[in-house]
Amino acid sequence: MRKRVALLGFGLVILAGAIALGIAQTQQTAQQVQRPYTEGSVVFHSYVRTKPGMFKTYMQYLQTDWKRYMEELKAAGVVTNYRVLQAPQRTGDDHDLILVVEHKNMAALDGLNDRLDPILSRVFGSVPQSDQRFIERGALRENAGERMYRELILK
Repeated sequence: MRKRVALLGFGLVILAGAIALGIAQTQQTAQQVQRPYTEGSVVFHSYVRTKPGMFKTYMQYLQTDWKRYMEELKAAGVVTNYRVLQAPQRTGDDHDLILVVEHKNMAALDGLNDRLDPILSRVFGSVPQSDQRFIERGALRENAGERMYRELILK
């Protein structure tokens, strides 16, 4: 009986040592694994299709209200950059503009609405005024989709 208990105790010590060694090797392996990139900014693309004859009018909206809003967001540190890209339409259903808005990283999106709302109100006014402007923009363009991208910076 004593022999069995001693063997069992010895076996448990060996098992515990093997587990500890395995954990140490796993931690060492995890530390040795290096990705060939670091995670960078998060970029949103809004694909816009301007309605026939409304390109110039929509660009004037972007130059005024949208730009002012983006500059306020940038000054508040909510976005890091923004830009407008023109894209030749391949078909009549395709977008002709891409609105690009960049954030520092994924963490910058936490609590985003709480940071956007005061700036939105300051730039566009009360909710009814903001809603009216949204309706007016609808006469100029259609939303053709949105995508989110995360930059991977190669080491």
